[in-house]
Amino acid sequence: MIAYKRVLLKLSGEALAGKEKHGIDPDVVDAICIKVKEIVEMGVQVSIVIGGGNFWRGLKNGKKMTDRATADYMGMLATVMNGLALQDSLEAKGIFTRLQTAIEMKEIAEPYIRRKAAKHLERGRVVIFAGGTGHPFFSTDTAAALRAAEMDAEVILLAKTIDGVYSADPKVDSHAIKYDEISYKDVLAQDLKVMDSTATALCKDNNIPLLVFAISEPENIVKAIQGEKIGTIVK
Repeated sequence: MIAYKRVLLKLSGEALAGKEKHGIDPDVVDAICIKVKEIVEMGVQVSIVIGGGNFWRGLKNGKKMTDRATADYMGMLATVMNGLALQDSLEAKGIFTRLQTAIEMKEIAEPYIRRKAAKHLERGRVVIFAGGTGHPFFSTDTAAALRAAEMDAEVILLAKTIDGVYSADPKVDSHAIKYDEISYKDVLAQDLKVMDSTATALCKDNNIPLLVFAISEPENIVKAIQGEKIGTIVK
C-alpha cells in the first residue's frame, strides 16, 4: 500500500557528495537511485529537483563576485551536472528517465515543458528538473515548490542532512526540539530554516505538504511512500 501516487523528491547537491563533501560520490547516488527505483516499481510517479551545492552555492561561493545573477547562473549549471549523474544511475537500473532543464541546453536535456513533463510521469518515467527556476535570485527550494505545484504533486519529499524540523539547529543547540508535525504558518513565524521563505510561502499558498527526513538513510524514501512516520510533516 502506498500513501502517495505522485511525489516530488527534493535532493540537495550536498547529499550526492557523501563524506567527501564535494563533487559526486557514485556509491551515494547509486544508493539513492536504488530506492527511487523501488518506489517507481510500486507505481509511484516520481519527479526530482536537484540542488548544486556540492559544486557551487550561488550566494555563498559568489560573495566576492560583483554580479549576484552570474553566481546564481553558475549554481544552476551545477544542478545540471547532478541531474546527469542521477539520470545515468537510474537508467543503468532500467528506469526510464528524462532530464529537463529550466535553461535550454538541447544537446544534453529536454527544455522544461510542463505538459511534456506531466506526460512523462503518466508513462512511468522519472523526470529530473535541473537548472533551478531558470532565473537568478531563486533557490532550488523554490524550484521544488514551483515544480511540485505545476506537476500536482501530492507531497514534497525533502531529503536533508538532518532527520526533521527542529526548533533550532540541532548541530548547534543540544536542547533543540524535533517536531513530528508543524504548520507552514509556524515555520514562517519562527523563522525555521526548513526551506527559504519564498519556497515555504509557495507551498503554503498551494497546500502542498512537505515531508522532511534524513537522506543519510535512503530507505527513508521508501518508508515515506509507505506512510511510515518518519521525519517531520509540514502542512
